[in-house]
Amino acid sequence: MITKNRIEEFIRVDHAGERGAVKIYEGQLLALSTLVKDEELKKTIEEMKVHEKEHCEFFEKEIQKRNISPTKLLPLWDLLGIGLGFGSTLLGKKAAMLCTASVEEVIDKHYQDQIDQLGSNEKELKKKIIKFRQDELDHKDIAYDKGATKKGLYSILDKVIKTGSKIAINISEKI
Repeated sequence: MITKNRIEEFIRVDHAGERGAVKIYEGQLLALSTLVKDEELKKTIEEMKVHEKEHCEFFEKEIQKRNISPTKLLPLWDLLGIGLGFGSTLLGKKAAMLCTASVEEVIDKHYQDQIDQLGSNEKELKKKIIKFRQDELDHKDIAYDKGATKKGLYSILDKVIKTGSKIAINISEKI
């Protein structure tokens, strides 16, 4: 049986991650509204952001309902998310979409690990994480359909984004 402390870690990190995803999309949309003009990409990102906001709102409510302290690093994650979104979009559509694909690949494994650990005493939480994981997989597929690639120098960007995401996950669970 999973401990209450572990459930709190799940909710804390998932809240931070979903909020981070919203911030990444906000950074991408900022770039697309100012320096980079690509209305099709803007529409795609706006649609994916709707899901991330839904996910974030769920975990925000869980944090309040269960009286869990959010990660103390939310302001830093917000800045890094906006910066990552903005910067990846300045590099072009392939990089912007790779940003989504790379993050979602990390989140897929992260959510699957949580699903595997959650028991019958957390049915609602497990159900939501299963749904959110599917949304993230859909975003990953959209990103590849829209041009994400790991070829050439993009492979470095993929590794940087994945490493940063894993570090943020590990820190946000604890702090």
